[in-house]
Amino acid sequence: MPNYTAPLKDLRFALDLAGLQEVASWPGFEDASEDLTDAVLEEAAKFAANVLAPINRAGDQSGPTVDDGVVTTSDAWRQAYAQFSEAGWTGLVLDPQYGGQGLPQTLACAVQEMWDSANMAFGLCPMLSQTAAEAIFFKGSDEQKARFLPAMVSGKWTGTMNLTEPQAGSDLAAVRTRAVPCDEGHYLLSGQKIYITYGEHDLSDNIIHLVLARTPEAPEGVKGISLFIVPKFILDEAGQPGERNDVRCVSLEHKLGIHGSPTAVLSYGDAGGAVGYLVGEENRGLEYMFIMMNRARHAVGIESYAIAERAYQRALAFARDRVQGRAVGDASGERAPIARHPDVQRMLLSMRSRIEAMRALSLFAAASADRASHHPDPDERSLGQCRVEVLTPVVKGWSSEVGNEITGLGLQVHGGMGFIEETGAAQHYRDARITTIYEGTTGIQAADLVGRKLLRDAGAMVNELIDLMRADAVAVSASSSTAVKEVGSATLALIESLSDATATILESATRNPRSPFHKSFDYLMLWGVAAGGWQMARAANAAQQMLDAEDGDADFGRAKMLSCLYYARQVLPQGRAHAEAIQAQDLPAEALDQWLA
Repeated sequence: MPNYTAPLKDLRFALDLAGLQEVASWPGFEDASEDLTDAVLEEAAKFAANVLAPINRAGDQSGPTVDDGVVTTSDAWRQAYAQFSEAGWTGLVLDPQYGGQGLPQTLACAVQEMWDSANMAFGLCPMLSQTAAEAIFFKGSDEQKARFLPAMVSGKWTGTMNLTEPQAGSDLAAVRTRAVPCDEGHYLLSGQKIYITYGEHDLSDNIIHLVLARTPEAPEGVKGISLFIVPKFILDEAGQPGERNDVRCVSLEHKLGIHGSPTAVLSYGDAGGAVGYLVGEENRGLEYMFIMMNRARHAVGIESYAIAERAYQRALAFARDRVQGRAVGDASGERAPIARHPDVQRMLLSMRSRIEAMRALSLFAAASADRASHHPDPDERSLGQCRVEVLTPVVKGWSSEVGNEITGLGLQVHGGMGFIEETGAAQHYRDARITTIYEGTTGIQAADLVGRKLLRDAGAMVNELIDLMRADAVAVSASSSTAVKEVGSATLALIESLSDATATILESATRNPRSPFHKSFDYLMLWGVAAGGWQMARAANAAQQMLDAEDGDADFGRAKMLSCLYYARQVLPQGRAHAEAIQAQDLPAEALDQWLA
């Protein structure tokens, strides 16, 4: 079984493309030097390959167990987490005031890819802990930050997100968990939450649950939801875990994939009420939770191409070793590795080019988040935030859909062996499947893109980013390199189709409020293909500069150009299909409702 090898050259290339050097010049990021960045990437690559990847298969075969509400993970899992927290990986981007390293999100996203490629089930735990800590940092009181953040930043305590209930999946307006205020200043929570990733485990000394609940006088719907910190163990006067709180793991879910991750059903208040602490103001919980949720949505996009990268590495190694048939056009007649067969080459290039496009777009979005939080110019911060808002549903939705396709291609490259669990390819396929569902399905991401991001401001945010993409594509199209010009011109054509589709959806909303949402999936996918092409056009230009330089890495530059050309010739046409679907006449809403009644 081939081991995971972090694609460090590709990561460094994508980080340069995303502008990490510029990010490091902004106030607060002065420590993110090139030497430090290289050191972080190198050490993360070693940890991913040597610690996390070796336990991935075992976690899939025999995951955590639950007995009377107590969840037990394997010795290897506990040892890996202890090493992870001792190395300070949880606090990579968190505030130095609480023990974090304060490094850019751009760098942290590259690191997270390595965790998820090596062992996605493991990577979920620190990702949730980091995003929970960020929510407390931005919206918690000074006392809450002092009490909870140092241990969460260090990894000594972990964090979770508690939204979903049996009757309330994505419809959070239906949340029923209750929070009753007490004279002591805290609240007592009662209710049930499901699908809680790492909701119960033995990796850390405490688990800090962020829980959505309703107070007795709260209005109906999402406007009546509040956010609470509910620790597994109530802190004593010294700030250490003390009495066990009234929150219990009822069961662990039996899942299609990510078996190494304990996904818990949690019951709050069976013995009178779980002690919880209100974050911010009552009835603003969903607003606060979106801090964590949007970070997690980006993180799911990273998981998607990370697991695709692992599937690609495995498929490539198999294709190079598997001798079967004779290569077309080979006069020798000798049997050849399947990597020489045209259709296998098609699959491998399709996998690689789209992974590179997803990675580049994701890191650009991360750099935009860093711009929003650290750029010295307020206008630039606002611009960065707008770009993050537009790209978050694209990175999550498009990447997860494509990641599922790529892990499926990984099976196909293996042929019959891919369907056999022992090869490991099937695990990647199963693990990837959750990504289109996590943190809101693809349909929810698409509805967010057209509803909150496009229609809300009549296309202002969306068109600003399209204008940037167009300007970059025009510049690339003027290259003296024939290959670069081809990639830039093909990308520019699809960006214009995206611009036309944007105008069509805006116009359709004036006639039929349902129309934009019927077309939202195709709009999301068109956005992904076009924005991926934008990044691949920029990559082609950078690859040509590498080829032109006397000291450039010519082999890497040629491989990168090959990926870019494949994307332009074979992936961008898929975007045109989505554009045509958007321009097609709507089906009658009445007929659809009647058919599905």
